[in-house]
Amino acid sequence: MFNWLLKHWIVGPYILTVFRPWIKGMEHIPATGPVIIAGNHLSFIDSVLMPLVVRRRVYFLAKSEYFTGRGLKGALVRWFFLASGQLPIDRSGGKASEASLDSGLKVLARGDVLGIYPEGTRSPDGKLYRGRTGIARMVLEGQVPVVPCVMIGTEQIMPTGTFLPKVGRVGIVFGEPLDFSRYYGLDTDRFVLRSVTDEIMYALARLSDQEYVDVYASSAKAKRPAAARPAEAKPASA
Repeated sequence: MFNWLLKHWIVGPYILTVFRPWIKGMEHIPATGPVIIAGNHLSFIDSVLMPLVVRRRVYFLAKSEYFTGRGLKGALVRWFFLASGQLPIDRSGGKASEASLDSGLKVLARGDVLGIYPEGTRSPDGKLYRGRTGIARMVLEGQVPVVPCVMIGTEQIMPTGTFLPKVGRVGIVFGEPLDFSRYYGLDTDRFVLRSVTDEIMYALARLSDQEYVDVYASSAKAKRPAAARPAEAKPASA
């Protein structure tokens, strides 16, 4: 109920009026059945704008830090993210990450829409970085199509480290669904997982015209001089 009110009455109309997103390829999203929407990730506001324009409810895998804050602020942030369909994902690796990916598989098993950022984190400089193979595992285990989605201009209206977005127009482009049925049953083959992930990333690169860099975004962030890194926004606003 909260998600419906948020999308149609509280936040949705206001945001869509202010940012006036231009949209292409909405017809590529299946009207029913499980599907993964794989997106580039330029700004926190990506996770707000894209679900607002999709007719179906989109469940997003969000970093677990958003759900572990303390005090009243932490409780409010946790409630907001859970109520709006965000699911915590632990990126520390091992069993924690396995459990997080299983949460995504449960969404797909229900026949719902799952939103994922294969890069695992926001781009530090507007480029498109190497995808992590967790998305491939869910594609093959869930046996679902992937709709690539690119956000255009969101890093300009809400750069990393800012608390409030600026007024500006952004674009949202959905590509044709990607079919990986030829790989079903091979979800334990690491070479297949990498191949599926790379194909998804190349589809995003074609749609977005971003420069593709074959390293992980987290590694690129770690190598940047401290002075060049924008201050990370707090979970309540980032």
